Order: sequence, then structure tokens, then C-alpha cells
Amino acid sequence: MADIFTKSKRSDIMSKINAKDTKPEIFMRKLIFSMGYRYRLHKKELPGKPDMVFAKHKKVIFVHGCFWHGHKDCKKATVPQTNTDFWQQKIYNNIQRDKKTYRHLKEIGWDYLLIWGCQIKKKNIPELKTAVNDFFKNKDI
Repeated sequence: MADIFTKSKRSDIMSKINAKDTKPEIFMRKLIFSMGYRYRLHKKELPGKPDMVFAKHKKVIFVHGCFWHGHKDCKKATVPQTNTDFWQQKIYNNIQRDKKTYRHLKEIGWDYLLIWGCQIKKKNIPELKTAVNDFFKNKDI
């Protein structure tokens, strides 16, 4: 299937996609703040510039987009039908970088929680709250 946009138009469209302050990330920030947890955003000093940093707990939360981070078995993580080789390599590289980030965080004594974009829905608020509370209660995640 051919792309409906020219190469330069597609490039322009893709360049406007935000890496931070996405709707799922803001949704989770508001939810976590309402639960009484306070955090800092995108600490450059930590591997992967986590979306939310809880320094006194040495914990971080990542809110990952299913497509960009290759959420396994998720319908939102399908590879586009055009320029397939490029996208497969791009997503593979993102997954490898994420794995390296998680290992590095563990090595320096930080715990992380990964929340996928497809999990973030109003109907899932009770499960999301439970996951966050369990994350802060568990010292050995």
C-alpha cells in the first residue's frame, strides 16, 4: 500500500509527534498526583529520562506508547504497511534501548514501573491505582 502523503509531508507530520507531555503521560501524572505522590519530570541525569521520577523512593515511571516501544501482542503496535523495513528497525532499536535503560536503572539501584499507553483508560483507573500503589509498597520490584 502506498503512502497517501509525499515523503516530505510524511516527514513533517512525524516530526510533530511529541516525545513528552503526551495525553497518556498527562493522564497518568494527574492520576498519580491525585493519589498523593509527588514527582519530578524527565530527569536527564537518569537513564532514559523517565517520565516521572520519585527521587526519595528511588523509583521511576515510564509511560510508553505501544507503537513506538513495540508493545508485544498489542493491536496499537502494528508496523505500518509502507517503509516497513525502516519501521521494524526503528522499533527494534527502541526496544533494545529500553532494555538497556531498565538494566542500567537496576544497576544504579532504581526501580521502574512501565505503563503502556493501551492500559491508560478511564475504565482502568482502579487497576492503574493498584499498580502504582503496589509499586511504591514493594521494595524489591
